[in-house]
Amino acid sequence: MARNLDLTALRSFVTVADAGGVTRAASLLNLTQSAVSMQIKRLEDSLGLGLFCRAARRLSLTPEGEQLMGYARRMLSLNDEALARMTGAAYEGEIRLGVPHDIVYPVIPAILKRHAQEFPRVRVNLVSSFTLRLRELFARGELDLMLTTEDQPGEGGAILAERDLVWIGAPEGTVWQRRPLRLAFEEVCIFRTRALAALDAAGIPWELGYSGQSDQVMETTAAADLAVTVRMRGVVPAGCAVIEAGNILPPLGQTRICLYDAQVQRGEVVDRLKHDLASAYT
Repeated sequence: MARNLDLTALRSFVTVADAGGVTRAASLLNLTQSAVSMQIKRLEDSLGLGLFCRAARRLSLTPEGEQLMGYARRMLSLNDEALARMTGAAYEGEIRLGVPHDIVYPVIPAILKRHAQEFPRVRVNLVSSFTLRLRELFARGELDLMLTTEDQPGEGGAILAERDLVWIGAPEGTVWQRRPLRLAFEEVCIFRTRALAALDAAGIPWELGYSGQSDQVMETTAAADLAVTVRMRGVVPAGCAVIEAGNILPPLGQTRICLYDAQVQRGEVVDRLKHDLASAYT
């Protein structure tokens, strides 16, 4: 049958060793000397080992006591960490995170799941929209952390990565060959201006066949081979494919994934989330 070491006795054991005696340890633990002595004796009896050399005026550890000390410190550290995370105010509250539609998948769900498991009392409130809309919310103090996809970061933004912009449409679709080229862009999509300028420079006639305020509608339209749109390479939505059309459609250059931190609330939880976001996109 498995036995358990008494954490209270282990704490007294470590404190006595650090303080050099029972009297000082009892004061630090806010216990009586007899209570500390009984805890040490109970620990020694449960192990069948002597933990202190008592011949000298100052208590010193036996070889067995020195070996136990390493385990005791780690056990107490884990105990204290678990209690702090489960009950401490530093591990409570809400973090407001803004992420553009086009880079939510596949990275963000895995990060949020891991944080919910590690910090169960901290809620991460995810806001997903377009970069321009997220920047408005951030400026009003309604987001704590924010990712963006933009050509150049604004004040306080850190560049995490650079990604190619690509034309996308239906797999084996043909709409990209027709003229005028039919486009599907959300009204405030930050890639829209770049795409229109590139088409104008290449002398390719175009028309906005579909627009609105839903990114999913634009992606569905492209997947149905009714129009083409633009996304970052590596985050092409399901049902769509990159249009590898050589020089028929103009290159769009690169965009950047940036991270903003409002620095309103600090602490391990925010720092960990910020680190995970940066690691995922770097």
